[in-house]
Amino acid sequence: MTWVNVAIHNAVATSAALGFPIALANATGYIFSGFNLEHLPPYALGYIWLPGLAVIASCSVLTAPMGAKAAHNLPVKRLKRVFASLLYVLAAYMLYKGLMTY
Repeated sequence: MTWVNVAIHNAVATSAALGFPIALANATGYIFSGFNLEHLPPYALGYIWLPGLAVIASCSVLTAPMGAKAAHNLPVKRLKRVFASLLYVLAAYMLYKGLMTY
């Protein structure tokens, strides 16, 4: 988005806002695809383990204001570097996991 002259703060906010419906759609798919399976742990709704969901959702809600404040306090150049570094680390991890499965 920054390549088309969208401010980095707006790009990060848009990304965060679009993450929720994507996560909701994925969670719905995991629930339906694992709904009738046996041998799932207690308190599982399909492939979603509800205690884990509660912990992740609680931590996300509690730390989101801190992340937004940090993003607005960082200079634009530094925020771009932090975000790019995070993407590189995630890409390297995904590549590693993909190559180690064979």
